[in-house]
Amino acid sequence: MRPNDFDDSVELPSGLTIPAIRNAVDYIERELTELVEVYFEQSNMFSGLVSIWGTKALDMHSVYEKNRNRDVAAGKFPDLQRRGSSTPPSAEDSLESKASIRPWQVQAHFDHPGWYIVWRYLVDTTKTYESDRQVVIWRVDVAFLDRGDWKYERSTSGPHGGGRTETWGLIKPAAKLRGKAIYARADVALKASKPVPANGHTTDVDQ
Repeated sequence: MRPNDFDDSVELPSGLTIPAIRNAVDYIERELTELVEVYFEQSNMFSGLVSIWGTKALDMHSVYEKNRNRDVAAGKFPDLQRRGSSTPPSAEDSLESKASIRPWQVQAHFDHPGWYIVWRYLVDTTKTYESDRQVVIWRVDVAFLDRGDWKYERSTSGPHGGGRTETWGLIKPAAKLRGKAIYARADVALKASKPVPANGHTTDVDQ
């Protein structure tokens, strides 16, 4: 990871550092390359793995630890809290780990205020970006989100099957997350809302 791919002007939660995020990105990419076949079987499940591995990485490499309450850590909010903070932690000491192959969208099963870190990833079986890795984190967004930043998206599932469960979606995610990328690979650009090789250009072409 090149130092210029990190933006030290982006605000981070108390105690979280660029070296910690750098180590977390490295951990996620290395560990999940061995599990990439899950992506082709069930991509949503793989996004869950990226989120979980992001939580594990920050627990190892930062001042944020996995929530000490196992029931909360298993699926509620937050995934992590700052070491030494109260239980339950305040919004400022809460950190939720999310993952997505999409460039801006964020979905959650709650609308709790707190810090969110979003691992934007791609699966690269041709190893275009890294010779020894098939999972690439190409951007990491970090932002503090309030209740008012979320909108309720009702369930589309029903008694006859199909659909998705109810979620909360981030309102105007591109606008909300613009300028919140603590890490963005300069060799990745957006085209038709998909990450592609930038060929030396760093301009976001997906406006």
